[in-house]
Amino acid sequence: MNLSATLLLAFGMSMDAFAASIGKGATLHKPKFSEALRTGLIFGTIETLTPLIGWGLGMLATQFVLEWNHWVAFVLLMFLGGRMIIEGVRGDDGCEAETPHRHGFWLLVTTAIATSLDAMAVGVGLAFLQVNIIATALAIGCATLIMSTLGIMVGRFIGPLLGKRAEILGGIVLIGIGAQILWNHFAG
Repeated sequence: MNLSATLLLAFGMSMDAFAASIGKGATLHKPKFSEALRTGLIFGTIETLTPLIGWGLGMLATQFVLEWNHWVAFVLLMFLGGRMIIEGVRGDDGCEAETPHRHGFWLLVTTAIATSLDAMAVGVGLAFLQVNIIATALAIGCATLIMSTLGIMVGRFIGPLLGKRAEILGGIVLIGIGAQILWNHFAG
């Protein structure tokens, strides 16, 4: 793969994380750049590892990974999105709860894994091509770090406009990403 194809792949793989990060940023109370960078690092690290894992699995058991990865991503994103919607609705009971200043580490890791399973599937496919998997995985991880950090900062400005509805919208976005992954699997 040439450089432009690698960069297109990297930024394409980061779009799910970007959308999820906007939702995460919108639910925080004025997130600082350090929180955006923390989120970007978590998402970027996971997104770097998943193509490597996929590549390794592709070398071992291609059919099984391709058969189930879309279902795993769909279920994780439905669960996380549903949880966000429930929290958003619960918060609309009239009493203003203070919005968090940061998300928990494990919540971010779970969201990052759910949005990066497509990168694992790409890694499986890359196992059959003559590519430098390390360079490709690092490009995907760096693009995701940039886009997730940017997503949190964009969410910072969207959150105050939407209020508690931002969490509901973020949940809908995650469910939409999960549905899109499932749709792409069956449509393509």
